Amino acid sequence: MHKLIGAAFAAMLLSTGANAATQAPLRPDQVAWRELYKEFVETDTSITTGSCTALADKIEGHLRKAGYGDADIFRFAVPEAPKEGGIVAVLPGTSKTLKPILLLGHLDVVVAKREDWTRDPYRFIEEGGYFYGRGTSDMKAMDATWVDMMMRFKAAAKKPRRTIKLALTCGEETSTAFNGAKWLAENRRDLIDAEFALNEGGGGRTDKPLEEGGRVVVQTIHVGEKTPVNYRIEATNRGGHSSIPVKDNAIYDLAAALEKIAAYEFPLMLNDTTRAYFAKAGASRSDAMGKAMVAIAANPNDKAAEDLLNTDRTFHSMLRTTCVATLLDGGHANNALPQRAGANINCRIFPGVTGEEVRKTLEQVIADPKMTVTRTDMRGPDAKAPPLDPKIVGPAEKLVAKYYPGVPLVPVMSPGATDGVFLEAVGIPSYGPPAGFGNPDGNGVHGLNERASVKAVFTGRDLLNDLVMAYAF
Repeated sequence: MHKLIGAAFAAMLLSTGANAATQAPLRPDQVAWRELYKEFVETDTSITTGSCTALADKIEGHLRKAGYGDADIFRFAVPEAPKEGGIVAVLPGTSKTLKPILLLGHLDVVVAKREDWTRDPYRFIEEGGYFYGRGTSDMKAMDATWVDMMMRFKAAAKKPRRTIKLALTCGEETSTAFNGAKWLAENRRDLIDAEFALNEGGGGRTDKPLEEGGRVVVQTIHVGEKTPVNYRIEATNRGGHSSIPVKDNAIYDLAAALEKIAAYEFPLMLNDTTRAYFAKAGASRSDAMGKAMVAIAANPNDKAAEDLLNTDRTFHSMLRTTCVATLLDGGHANNALPQRAGANINCRIFPGVTGEEVRKTLEQVIADPKMTVTRTDMRGPDAKAPPLDPKIVGPAEKLVAKYYPGVPLVPVMSPGATDGVFLEAVGIPSYGPPAGFGNPDGNGVHGLNERASVKAVFTGRDLLNDLVMAYAF
């Protein structure tokens, strides 16, 4: 669910460096990783027709072959969701003072219907420089990288100084599913306790599709996210016969409330991540938008800069809490005055702002005692922004310079959501490291014909390997 803001980055930055080198013939370790990646993609883990537990079973088999035993592996699920299980594995480090690092990933994928796709979504197909299949981008390449890494590190002569933990869970893509990351944070924090976690959310973008000569123009490190919260606003009325209407009408009350919400702009906010993002990304541009980005980072009260940034939907969302109507219902008969009318308001809340604060703001904006505003979902806790820690960012910057010379690493706060929010709520900061890259169109993530560039996934795998070694060895 980290996927909303990436496409804007390609248009945002000028190309400042070369792409990763053309992929050489595969090394033996890459051949083995590709087979693991293929197995992951071809194991259906959607909520409707698949099973995360089945893939976790396969992962456990691989880990045990690599030498992990009962003391190193923990399986978990709940009786009411037997197909939504996950797995934790631990590779002990040699240091008694360094805290562990956690590698987090979700195994589940968004539902894909064969009749809608050009290719079978649950077959791993290499074609035209891309790997096709549901989960190729979100996020089974990273899942396979984490598992492969744990297997190779187990066999290596040199042992990590930090303990390395792996947690692969289900439920990230479906709000009604059993969320394994949430369950671990609330019930078995000891299993995942770490100084920090590496998760989805980072990565690079090209300025145009690779097949059109696209170049990698940015790499990002995901540092924080908004909180997604749904509210129901509702008007009620005694109703009556439609032949004798009155002005007091639940649908009219709802319509008036929605107009007020549509017109309301939450105040501009910056944190360390977004301030660094606008300053660094803006400095790489030579246009008016770039100057506005630098200006807002220096002075959040610069109204002219804010007005220009608000013309870009991604920048507008990064600068504040946003709320938008997404569902409507009302009335009960064609010939009756409505007794009830309601709407769902989907909000993406800036880190540091609570869901209750936003609920009260909506009440104040509506300013109608006949309307109620109720929080309807509790996907996760209110988001907390992790620190923009040089110990995390520094090694990532060095490796981006190695694998993507001249390409900047930019910290970003996602307007979407990941399972990192559950870790941050219990004191484990979560970061989405740079790795591979995608096209400006999003590579079909959550949509049709999802794909990942062959060059991107192999480059990303090597970068992530080096990054974890920099943190842990």
